Amino acid sequence: MKTIRWGIIGCGNVTEVKSGPAFQRIENSTLTAVMRRDGKKAEDYARRHGVPKWYDNAADLIQDQEVDAVYIATPPSSHKEYTHMAAEAGKPVYVEKPMADRTDACADMVEICEKHGVPLFVAYYRRSLPRFLKVKELLEEGAVGDVRFVSIQQTQRLVERDEQGNWPWRVMPETSGAGLIYDVGAHTLDLFDYLLGPLTDVKGTACNLADVYPAEDTVSGTWRFETGAVGTGVWNFSSYTHEDNNRIVGSKGEIQFSTFDDQPVKLLTDHGEEEFSIEHPRHIQQPHIQSIVQELTGHGTCPSTGKTALRTNRVMDELLKDYY
Repeated sequence: MKTIRWGIIGCGNVTEVKSGPAFQRIENSTLTAVMRRDGKKAEDYARRHGVPKWYDNAADLIQDQEVDAVYIATPPSSHKEYTHMAAEAGKPVYVEKPMADRTDACADMVEICEKHGVPLFVAYYRRSLPRFLKVKELLEEGAVGDVRFVSIQQTQRLVERDEQGNWPWRVMPETSGAGLIYDVGAHTLDLFDYLLGPLTDVKGTACNLADVYPAEDTVSGTWRFETGAVGTGVWNFSSYTHEDNNRIVGSKGEIQFSTFDDQPVKLLTDHGEEEFSIEHPRHIQQPHIQSIVQELTGHGTCPSTGKTALRTNRVMDELLKDYY
């Protein structure tokens, strides 16, 4: 059976534990090459992770004949460029979320991959985690009846400047596309797209209440699902505390769960409360990457594609359109 030989563009922090080691642990998958603009850091990563090759130029990695597929783990502003390069080389693409810094860039990425006949996958890996698959299972078996509404409430303290006094790229719109709604909120919005279908009739309000970094720090929104159920969300990234609560309320009960916190899934009905404690894997992207490898080798499908991720970007654009 064919082994997928991967190359990583941007072997930074996200690839140290969350994703990078998974490529070596999955059947029919191996990590052949890594790239970082700082060649010394790329070499160090390759040495520590047992990767045969390293580069300081993305084009060299993409053109390597021993690289079959490319994982793009750079900030969102460069996703489109590297996706074009990989697609033109005929190589499947796995790109970090958010898919890109702008929705038109996402659409362009889908188009270029279709043009060259290569698949495009996106790292909305919660679609593949057993904990959230349990939520989907409860919904599909009718544990809460017909879904009436969902709510999202997420707060966290302000991010801090780095040692040089700079803000993280995640709150710099020219690099990230927006603020933390793109980096953090995207996971929950995409997860609800997976659990209940596309979000429609999206309306939103965004503002910068703390006024300490360039991007918005507060977002609220409403939407509907194709089933008719409604949704509301509030994200505040300048709060006094941390909160991460999702509710799916139906005609017979409700499901409560967190997107990021290590909390059990709770099912509440007239019969009482039931908890499902399901641990995440150490390399949290591993089940998702496995689904990609299975699709590339003809033995399954990945639940997060360029087309599904494009929907999530469009939702975020609607939430933010009066701010930018």
